[in-house]
Amino acid sequence: MCSFQTSARVREVAGVADEIPEDVAEGSQGRGEPETSDSLKTFGAVVKAFRKRAGLTQEGFAPRVGYSLQTVASIEQGRRFPPPGFVECAEEVLDAFGAIKGAAQHLGRKPGLAKWFHQWAKLELLAVTLYTFENRFVPGLLQTPAYARTLFSGRIPALDDDEIETLLAARVERKKILTERPHTIFSFIVEEHVLRRRTGGPEVMRKQIDHLLDLCERRNVDLQIMPQARGYHVGLDGPMRLLETPENNWYAYCEGQESGQLSSDPKVVSILQKRYARMRAQALSVEDSVSLLREIRGAL
Repeated sequence: MCSFQTSARVREVAGVADEIPEDVAEGSQGRGEPETSDSLKTFGAVVKAFRKRAGLTQEGFAPRVGYSLQTVASIEQGRRFPPPGFVECAEEVLDAFGAIKGAAQHLGRKPGLAKWFHQWAKLELLAVTLYTFENRFVPGLLQTPAYARTLFSGRIPALDDDEIETLLAARVERKKILTERPHTIFSFIVEEHVLRRRTGGPEVMRKQIDHLLDLCERRNVDLQIMPQARGYHVGLDGPMRLLETPENNWYAYCEGQESGQLSSDPKVVSILQKRYARMRAQALSVEDSVSLLREIRGAL
């Protein structure tokens, strides 16, 4: 098995810096981005070609890079992004002359995602733990298509129909990690007023809350509501996200209007972890949150 383990190398391959560079944080969301599906298929074809050149079956190749047969097959078919460790190990095991690393460099941009969000989106695919606090709207990973479409349709500057469809397709694709990663632990804290706001109208919100209630039945998903009755909590500085990689490295992401900041600085991450831990204590329990969701739905 390849010995690629160090956190510094994970950051290098994933393209993660302590802060997203200024030039990445500029520009409009989801416009002019190259299609990723083609680059994924190309990357998978490169891996497959070098694997066959080495005389290995998928069954023989998978344990050598330390990933499951299903993961290897999905990567070769262009159906999933390769984890950073896979890229390094595949290059080493297959002696690919830098071709696999080169192909991987073209996988970083996805249509329908803001430029400043790309690095976080790549890390999400690797996360073994993912925490999200949101006080503006239902978190993207939890949104129904109708709820997401309402948000996209109301954007300023206005988007045309094709741009909205591109954004919606990216949102639906990103949400798959909730069902395709059953061993990842997901925790969400959402402000109560977000759920009481009738975004898209009563029918859209009824279906959105039904979707949340369905997700609450998953063993790896916790949803807590921060009640309006709580006059103060430690998350008032704004939304935040935290994740843990398979190598047990933690990253934080905070987003504002037309900007986002990704950090691997241990001091920053530690502060946000402490705040999130306190918010979990300040929010309603999972069981009480489910009860409140049902109450809110009944009032729609």
